[in-house]
Amino acid sequence: MAVKLQTIKDIRNYLTGELSELYAPEELRSIINIIIPSAFEISNVTYHLKENEEITNREKIDTVIRYCSELKTGKPLQYVLGEIFFYNCIIKVNPGVLIPRPETEELVDLIVNENRGFKGSLLDIGTGSGCIAVALAVSFPHSQVTGIDISHPAILTAMKNAENNNAAVSFLKADLFKIDQLEIQKADIIVSNPPYVRNSEKKRMKKNVLGFEPHKALFVPDNDALKFYCAILNLARHILNPGGTVYFEINEAMGKTMNDLLESCGYNDIRIIKDINGKDRIAKGKRYD
Repeated sequence: MAVKLQTIKDIRNYLTGELSELYAPEELRSIINIIIPSAFEISNVTYHLKENEEITNREKIDTVIRYCSELKTGKPLQYVLGEIFFYNCIIKVNPGVLIPRPETEELVDLIVNENRGFKGSLLDIGTGSGCIAVALAVSFPHSQVTGIDISHPAILTAMKNAENNNAAVSFLKADLFKIDQLEIQKADIIVSNPPYVRNSEKKRMKKNVLGFEPHKALFVPDNDALKFYCAILNLARHILNPGGTVYFEINEAMGKTMNDLLESCGYNDIRIIKDINGKDRIAKGKRYD
């Protein structure tokens, strides 16, 4: 389909017209302010200053039209662009891995701020895109970071992200529920953002999440909602060093339940931490024995 677009202003108007029924005005403005600078490899400032200049690179226009076509299917913007900026790192994403969320960035920020100058060993369980492991390896350049995941495609994506961000991370393909603790080195910090959305909560989720993101990385049975946390804490009994800390991203509805679970597993200094929106989102605890 031939679309006559001559300036960036034309492109902005085109995207507004094509996508206005799918996105609220504020969200659409945000999307356009990401798409155009990305396609034309220019800054946001340049994009606004040069919006009336004629475009000579038709391939860039074709890229915008392709982005628009993909967005109209409901595909998340991050998958359309193939990457996301996450805690000072560029993280490649695809439908084989979850899109990193702001609350996961808050989890990383907490770990960084509480462990300045960390030089120990850190294990990221269910690493997915590797965003947590990569960001922490960059923040703790003298640490030993390992990420594990059951998905081979996810491991490949995570390895690429580590390489692209010059992050020293080791990755291991492993099933959390079958893993031999001897396969993994002892850790001073264990972090995980495991599946925690209960199946009954699907109806409240956006269609673009349900239609494009990997369900195995999102959902758990209502009657076994803590299965991944229990498995991680069982593994931690064998591999977490004395004085070590676990950090979890959690379901906002399960703060009290996670607190009780950590207590029952012998953890101290337990905290349930709210995210920027005031929702219980992070659980942490320390083991001294």
